[in-house]
Amino acid sequence: MIEVEGLRKQYGDLVAVDDVSFTAEPGAIFGLLGPNGAGKSTTIGCISGLLKPGAGRVRVLGHDVMTEGPLSRRKLGVVPQELALYEDLSARENLAYWGSAYGLRGSHLKKRVNSVLELSGLIDRAKEPVKKYSGGMKRRLNFACGIVHEPEALLLDEPTVGVDPQSRVRLLDLVREQSKNGATVLYTTHYMEEAEHLCDRLAIIDHGKIIAEGTLPELRAMLGERDILRIMGKFDPNIVFETLSQLEDIEIVQADEETITLATPQASTRLSDILMEISEEGFEVRETTLTQPSLESLFIKLTGKELRE
Repeated sequence: MIEVEGLRKQYGDLVAVDDVSFTAEPGAIFGLLGPNGAGKSTTIGCISGLLKPGAGRVRVLGHDVMTEGPLSRRKLGVVPQELALYEDLSARENLAYWGSAYGLRGSHLKKRVNSVLELSGLIDRAKEPVKKYSGGMKRRLNFACGIVHEPEALLLDEPTVGVDPQSRVRLLDLVREQSKNGATVLYTTHYMEEAEHLCDRLAIIDHGKIIAEGTLPELRAMLGERDILRIMGKFDPNIVFETLSQLEDIEIVQADEETITLATPQASTRLSDILMEISEEGFEVRETTLTQPSLESLFIKLTGKELRE
């Protein structure tokens, strides 16, 4: 189990993590979903003990990260966003190094190295220097180094960033396998589809704060049956608010000089009326996009922006 209570981390005037609390249960995948700079990696750093929190408490498998550091890390695996590999060494040598760092020795170490090489699909090229690997192969080895010691809690910081589709599928299968074997998995991502298909429970984080948390059905229920309608063009935000706020059951999520974002039930049937109201005010409409209720539309509703912005 990973328990985070009131976590806060500040760099000068920048509050990177602001009163974050959540619990990741054994055998489950808990997702931290948010854009770049939202506070995901800082949270991972505090849980792993690499960063000292300014306030709050973090426990891993019952051990306090600050007062019981070695115990909290004994059964903890970390797969960082940046590759943590020795490129002049082979995959087998990298795994042997990290396995021995966690106390594995002799035949048990050799068995675990072979096992994770098979799991990650690297056994055929295990003796080659890592510098000859593709980006996807390095990502898979990076993951393998984080699980070679069979951790009971696993921190995954955007492990699929920049990988090819085949490696992404393999990595996601590896994540599910860790959860299936009983590990507590904390998974950070800014890929919406990964969060939807992988995580048992999710927290949406933005500007260092958790703005929503729950299972996927619970999060979708927060949006209700509302669609998200985005209209791009040239607008006067003040007039947009005044005009559209008169329409029934329309929530104005965002309005600026170039974009209007609305949340409304059955937006496709109301599109013509909405566009007519906007056109009558003399505004230019260049493009419209409609998103049906989903995790992405909830994120847009909560933050007023797309996840990858």
